[in-house]
Amino acid sequence: MIAWRLSQNLRMDIDSPATFLAGLTPAQFMRRHWQRQPLLVRQAFPGQRPPVSRARLFELAASSDVESRLVQGQGRDWKVRCGPLPRRALPPAARANWTLLVQGLDLHATAAHEMLAPFRFIPQARLDDLMMSWASDGGGVGPHLDSYDVFLIQVQGRRRWQIGRPADDAFVEGLPLKILQHFEPEQEWVLEPGDMLYLPPRWAHDGVALGECMTCSVGFRAPARGALARELLQRLADDGDDDGAVDPLYRDAGEPATGASGEIPQRLQAFARQSVERLLSRPDALSRALGEVLTEPKPRVWFAAHDGAAADPGPRAAGVALAPGSRMLYDDRHVFLNGESYRAGGRDARLMRSLADRGSLSAAERRRLSAAAQELLCTWLEDGWLLQEDDA
Repeated sequence: MIAWRLSQNLRMDIDSPATFLAGLTPAQFMRRHWQRQPLLVRQAFPGQRPPVSRARLFELAASSDVESRLVQGQGRDWKVRCGPLPRRALPPAARANWTLLVQGLDLHATAAHEMLAPFRFIPQARLDDLMMSWASDGGGVGPHLDSYDVFLIQVQGRRRWQIGRPADDAFVEGLPLKILQHFEPEQEWVLEPGDMLYLPPRWAHDGVALGECMTCSVGFRAPARGALARELLQRLADDGDDDGAVDPLYRDAGEPATGASGEIPQRLQAFARQSVERLLSRPDALSRALGEVLTEPKPRVWFAAHDGAAADPGPRAAGVALAPGSRMLYDDRHVFLNGESYRAGGRDARLMRSLADRGSLSAAERRRLSAAAQELLCTWLEDGWLLQEDDA
């Protein structure tokens, strides 16, 4: 478990100019740039340092609990190897044209987790993770497209970025990466430490290291309609089995004999349609399933359970924060945490929503919760879903 520092930041002011957005307010950025057009911000984060050292990044890449990739090549000659990647699997740092990519760095390093805080003006339901890349001179992953919004933050060294709207999305055949066949850059910049480039989905881009460099990518994914529908229906079906009632079987007493045995009977088609409609007809069923699906922890996320005695619900209760890897959202009637849903109202709902919005509750705020909500927080602390102030 990484160390944690309690933040008492208030809810983000979306109408105040932000340096890291080139003086735009978060509200203006969302209107003008989000999913519309790129934005380059020089010195968005002055003095920004890498959240982990090169040695620590290489160490994480060797772990089976961390998603990592080694990309080597240039032009039309590329090789990709997925982790775990022990140090002996990595080329010498002085060799040109290779890149190490480590996903979910925010789960393993406090400094990386804290880099997500400025982006809380974007719905957390869209947040994916913070990825970090280390590249030797000339390293990159080739010109490509992403299906998600990304903020590219230079944290060490220099990287040249070329971007443009693709004429088509044809890829070079026979490569282990989706490298665009036709990439004609429209704009080009060299990013220095502290600079940031925002790119909407489907903007072609190619980043090449100019000497050794490190880049952090804060990604925001959008669920695909079909995939989301499948997950929701599965969740609804699983919840529908919890009422203890016997699941009724299809019945067709009185069905006449048929000379077309391959045809699906109309009665069976109606039974199937009614089965799906029943799942959707239950009060709050779809909204609850959506919250549970969106907060399901990512693969390879593990939580360290704590001794219940450490979670003090009394007058001496400490402040709490979401553990790295925890996902918390809410709607009008529920709060959702790590794939579970809970009904909440009144003061408890307001405080739980603050926890979801800000990622933390102060000790004073925690003491204002009802006894039932306090007990729930203690359970979350024991499960490792929350961290207590003194855990730092």
